[in-house]
Amino acid sequence: MASSDFDGILLGMGNPLLDVSAVVDQDFLNKYDITLNNAILAEDKHLPMYDEMSQKFNVEYIAGGATQNSIKVAQWMLQTPGATSYMGSIGKDKYGEAMKKDATAAGVNVHYYEDESTPTGTCGVCVLGGERSLIANLSAANCYKVEHLKKPENWALVEKAKFYYIAGFFLTVSPESIQLVREHAAANNKVFTMNLSAPFICEFFKDVQEKCLPYMDYIFGNETEARTFSRVHGWETDDVEQIAIKMSQLPKASGTYKRTTVITQGADPVVVAEDGKVKKYPVIPLPKEKLVDTNGAGDAFVGGFLSQLVHGKGIEECVRAGCYASNVVIQRSGCTYPEKPDFN
Repeated sequence: MASSDFDGILLGMGNPLLDVSAVVDQDFLNKYDITLNNAILAEDKHLPMYDEMSQKFNVEYIAGGATQNSIKVAQWMLQTPGATSYMGSIGKDKYGEAMKKDATAAGVNVHYYEDESTPTGTCGVCVLGGERSLIANLSAANCYKVEHLKKPENWALVEKAKFYYIAGFFLTVSPESIQLVREHAAANNKVFTMNLSAPFICEFFKDVQEKCLPYMDYIFGNETEARTFSRVHGWETDDVEQIAIKMSQLPKASGTYKRTTVITQGADPVVVAEDGKVKKYPVIPLPKEKLVDTNGAGDAFVGGFLSQLVHGKGIEECVRAGCYASNVVIQRSGCTYPEKPDFN
């Protein structure tokens, strides 16, 4: 494909959040009732933690949010400026400006909705022993309006794209926007992909998630999310391979593509289910001392995977790229990467 064919080929929609990332201690986790390897929405009790983090610990500010991370990584892997686009809602403030600058520098074509009255969303990333926990204070990210998507200059991004990626987190914000995009994808034989994103999405947003399931050509998730999904749907199995098969066999709205389920399991092999069969792909081993921070590992995996999917590559190559990208990201703080990928 010529590089012009890649112009805007991949569109992401989600909750842009500025990551407030720090290595914390167990006392801090206990104080705010935070469990490692989890992702939650901030409650009132969590609101003071963002300031406390910046006073007590060495804090880094990194443009994040699950979908935006994946889109940035895909953009990095593709190395074709403007191959990716992204929409979400930010505030009109310095954090929003920082986000715009960061994403634009990464080569992503961002069309943010800017909320006049609400601050840009933040995500507390608490890291301890290389493991992370995410506490998202959505703020402006929660204010995305479907009217923004319908504006001609924004809908043009939807029409131009051939692949779509939306993390499950966006189900809590704008199900109407997701509906417009997934129906467009189905009607035009394009590829629509989503992520389970967090156990709480599978539990508390089950109904809106179920409306999307028939449209998902690819479902991404990790083993904890997959097991929660199974429990919520009364499947009575904790076997990730069985769950992946069952998910891939759920009914589909468009028959153009069969559904593929892709479940990551940390250092254990990636489970891929399609056609009633499972294949497992080993991840790249990483010695414990090289692990810096698992934040963004799953997002990076999806970004790497999508970078090869838009090239028309097979599953094996997509997974290899996903494993490469996540291996790079977990050796760094936050969802960051070197200037150029070393993937061939």
